[in-house]
Amino acid sequence: MLISTILYERKFALAMIVLCILVLAIAPGFLPQYTLISLITILMYVTLTLSWAMFSGPTNYISLATAALFGVGIYTTAVFRASIPLAVIIIISGLISFVLAFLIGLLTLRLKGVYFILFTFGVTALIRNMVQWWETHVTLTVGRHVSGLDNEIIYGFILVIFAITLLASFFLRHSSIGMALQGIGENDEAAEHIGIDVIRIKILIFACSAIFMGATGAVMATRLRYVDPGIAFDPLLSFLPVLMAIFGGTSRLEGPILGATIFTLLREFLLTKYPYLYMLLMGLSLIGVILYLPGGLVVQAQRWWFRAQIQWAKTKFQWQMLKNRWQEEKPRLQLRLAQWRLRVGWRLGRKRDDA
Repeated sequence: MLISTILYERKFALAMIVLCILVLAIAPGFLPQYTLISLITILMYVTLTLSWAMFSGPTNYISLATAALFGVGIYTTAVFRASIPLAVIIIISGLISFVLAFLIGLLTLRLKGVYFILFTFGVTALIRNMVQWWETHVTLTVGRHVSGLDNEIIYGFILVIFAITLLASFFLRHSSIGMALQGIGENDEAAEHIGIDVIRIKILIFACSAIFMGATGAVMATRLRYVDPGIAFDPLLSFLPVLMAIFGGTSRLEGPILGATIFTLLREFLLTKYPYLYMLLMGLSLIGVILYLPGGLVVQAQRWWFRAQIQWAKTKFQWQMLKNRWQEEKPRLQLRLAQWRLRVGWRLGRKRDDA
């Protein structure tokens, strides 16, 4: 019974994923340009957040290398855009990001805690400065212009990458490797003792998740039109996916999606309405989420739903108790009512006789 329930839930989740992808695929025909542009931004951040959560969610390793992997994709497009089709560039960007993440993993995934965080952030700064030095001293350029594409074409590419990332995350979570990653996150020493190749699995999944980051950067370069190391390797892109994943919650697949969507909309709203207070309001929002929504929106929603179910069960139980009490007391009340009617009738009869 339990196995059939789990299989049903998986099939239902997979059907909802496919339905979501189909709805997004037909959306450009019904949306205005401004909404389409906003949707491109949302899909970009959702893809980056899902890619980050693919490895860091179950293992609890906080990686800050997202900006480096994303920037590699941007610069790959900037270098090869004039000579190679974009679809090929996307594949090349994913492979370069895979190799880079694999090398980073070999060096860093033996580290834990704050050392891993600092090392990945340092790698991002190192790559940014290396590219800037190369551009300044070798190619003698400040930045690069990238020929753009229509928003519909950019949306199509980013939707395909998002769909592949979402399906990969779903199947990973329900695979033996996904269970191994969760075991590593709980206790990597215990996982190693039961036969899990901890280092190999961590490096492999970390490198595979980088493919989607590099591919996303390759597509988004055509939207930027102009790139330089400061834009491509923006440190903020290392922190935003982490914050979005924490905001939504990493315990379930829909957490990073929900967190990235709401966080992106909130960010766009604050940038539009309060540009000078944007960072302050965003910081206050994050503090509020961390203090009052531990575990993210999904976990808190589960808690609220669980409490609502308990309250509903209590209400149903109390109502049933009242109905049972009424059924028990009903004959006695009917008897008392009949006695009262007889007594009142007898008194009224005596009054008529006396009159």
